[in-house]
Amino acid sequence: MFILILMGILGCEVNYTPKPKGYFKIDLPEKAYNSYSSRDCPFSFDIPTYAMVIKDTGNSKTAVPCWLNIAFPAFNGQIHLSYKDLEQNKLAVLLEDMHRLTSKHIPKANSIIETPIHGKNNVSGLLYEVGGEAASAIQFYLTDSNRHFIRCALYFYSPPNADSIAPVLEFVREDILHMIDTWQWKEQ
Repeated sequence: MFILILMGILGCEVNYTPKPKGYFKIDLPEKAYNSYSSRDCPFSFDIPTYAMVIKDTGNSKTAVPCWLNIAFPAFNGQIHLSYKDLEQNKLAVLLEDMHRLTSKHIPKANSIIETPIHGKNNVSGLLYEVGGEAASAIQFYLTDSNRHFIRCALYFYSPPNADSIAPVLEFVREDILHMIDTWQWKEQ
């Protein structure tokens, strides 16, 4: 009997194989939106209920009115919004700045896909989707070509590993498209 037990123990070879690295499961919230509007800024749009708008104070000496951040605390990310009045700025210069800032991601990008925006309410622009491991995966600008221009860039405050942020990026991308679709310029 002892020999049978000993053979059973020795005959069972346990093979421990390390599990491959994985990523944490991300529980994505239900999609729901609230309208955002400010007396001080000439635009309004919808934001997700799981995001919040924070005035970009930056350095108090260089703070610019109507520069905002849309924070996604659960995803450790933000959309930076930089508004410019076209009466004080030239559209061609702002478009060149937008192109230059997006081009800075080329060394880490696999691709940059440009999609024209023809929204409602006299809103047009261009959406840049930067593939690969660039710092900002989505950037866009909106304008009415006469008075208003806004540049927006999405950043996640984690290493830009395209595979690990892909589910959250796609989730927030839908929110950005909804934001663009609901964007309105206010006459002041």
